[in-house]
Amino acid sequence: MRLMVTGGAGFIGSAVVRQAIDNGDVVLNVDKLTYAANLENVASVADSDRYHFAQKDICDLPAMAALMEEFKPDAVMNLAAETHVDRSIDGPGAFIQTNIIGAYALLEAARGYVESSAAPERFRFHHISTDEVYGSLGPTGEFTETSPYQPNSPYSAAKASSDMLARAWRETFGLPVVVTNCSNNYGPYQFPEKLIPVVIIAALEGRTIPIYGKGDNIRDWLYVEDHADALLLCAREGKPGETYNIGGRAERTNLDLVKMICAILDDELPASTYKPHDGLIEFVADRPGHDHRYAINCDKIERELGWTPAQSINEGMRRTVRWYLDNRNWWDAIRNRGFDVAARQGLRKKG
Repeated sequence: MRLMVTGGAGFIGSAVVRQAIDNGDVVLNVDKLTYAANLENVASVADSDRYHFAQKDICDLPAMAALMEEFKPDAVMNLAAETHVDRSIDGPGAFIQTNIIGAYALLEAARGYVESSAAPERFRFHHISTDEVYGSLGPTGEFTETSPYQPNSPYSAAKASSDMLARAWRETFGLPVVVTNCSNNYGPYQFPEKLIPVVIIAALEGRTIPIYGKGDNIRDWLYVEDHADALLLCAREGKPGETYNIGGRAERTNLDLVKMICAILDDELPASTYKPHDGLIEFVADRPGHDHRYAINCDKIERELGWTPAQSINEGMRRTVRWYLDNRNWWDAIRNRGFDVAARQGLRKKG
């Protein structure tokens, strides 16, 4: 396939790009290269004659239309987004611009591409979203593709808005749209402002490991390479007009997850002076509007497309920890660009 992947230098997007190239696809990676993007994430495939890159902003509709006209993709996969909930609380404007206006520009460009008869018959516009659009669950139950939208943060509200735009362009203009909503991703190349790399790097350096509230918030964890596999499957075989939820079937409280990471570090670093690493845990003030629990029911994609997560959370987390141990140069380079990997965006003093 010829795939136009927006946000392909980010965490999930780069996993899609790497896997697509490995699969034999031709990829156009479109990325603005904001703070969380990193071309090192795709360095392993950048020399392939099937890999192409354009540094463009998805909000630039004429630029997106020109790229589609020139590259002639079989699918556009929209992974470009501002994603960090804490940043959306401190500065929601960027999330409105990229996640809503950017999605609109891509949808309009894709509509023009289809209406010009340049798009192949199998063309799909694949919009990638999050389980956070559904809001917060109680102690039981799971999100399904028909769960009502109840976003509680500026980030999730912006993503919910873009999901609704994608639906409207399907219903109103007949654009062949596929939407996927995923649970929390983890794995290699995750930018060090998210929980898991924050924990790993803090523990390595003997610093406090911050956990919001009591650490009893629950997330369903999905290994990023499993997610990339599901996304590429949906781009190939997903039915236009359908939504597919993608989950890892691996619910953990934040506290249990952090303790798991600390135990892995204890095993991997037997000589560390910071053992046991869970002694570094410190509870900090919770963030506003912190959803208590997410859980994805992924029966539909398993039943209709035959996808299941291949990586258990135990092995996936161990692989992730080992990657950060083996790739200090990657996150040190981010620190050298001025990003404070010792801090977690949005932390507030308790009390």
